Amino acid sequence: MHLPEEGSLLRIFIGESDKHEHKPLYEWIVLQAREQGLAGATVLRGLMGYGANTRAIQTFKIERLSEDMPIIVEVVDTKEKLEAFLELIDPHIQAGLVTLENAKIKFYRANKN
Repeated sequence: MHLPEEGSLLRIFIGESDKHEHKPLYEWIVLQAREQGLAGATVLRGLMGYGANTRAIQTFKIERLSEDMPIIVEVVDTKEKLEAFLELIDPHIQAGLVTLENAKIKFYRANKN
């Protein structure tokens, strides 16, 4: 797959406890991204944060393992493909924040094995 130098980065901020059909929402989003043929997706788990549904700070502490830490799903591809992908997933995100940013792609390559 070839990506143009001018791409985009889709960031989806959700909670770890958010679900889609009884499975983690972040997992469903990544599987959908792969199914749609997008270049790549990564899930990041935050150590601390808050969001639209709660102003309480969620934090990871050894003495108290939080069950709803912030999750960021990042997906990179062309702006057009990401906008189409967002239309697909938007109805399934009940709460969160989504950003679409310009990204200068330096390279995108797989192993030659």
